Amino acid sequence: MRSLIAAAAALMISAVPAFSASGVNVGSLSCNVAGGMGFIFGSSKTMSCVFTRADGSAEVYNGEINKYGVDIGFTKEAHMIWVVFAPGNVAPGALAGQYGGATADVAAGLGLGANVLVGGGNSQIALQPVSVTGSVGVNVAAGVAQIELRPGI
Repeated sequence: MRSLIAAAAALMISAVPAFSASGVNVGSLSCNVAGGMGFIFGSSKTMSCVFTRADGSAEVYNGEINKYGVDIGFTKEAHMIWVVFAPGNVAPGALAGQYGGATADVAAGLGLGANVLVGGGNSQIALQPVSVTGSVGVNVAAGVAQIELRPGI
């Protein structure tokens, strides 16, 4: 188990480049991700998010995070935070859309993970991780992550 965790951690480090989005920091996206079971070919979990703009105003989003590839084990809820980069100020609801990117993480007790995702309605928004996955459980995952965000209520 220890060598599997070490291998997954090494994969995580190599899969997360020093991502520098062209654009400006327009705020942060903080998401609570539901727990659940990962299956050999992936997982899908719901999430609720708050986008806090640089000026302090906030927008609510709901969505799903999907992982395709090896994802074995059970995790409880997780909290993820990304810095949001865009070419300039974004209109209300602009974060809605599909995001994709490579991901690798490992959780054993308190987990580590990092997800760099690009997308949004105009595919010009980048989400760079600030706070990595903080899930509780035993899970090893590597694959492609896809997130869909929808304006919340």
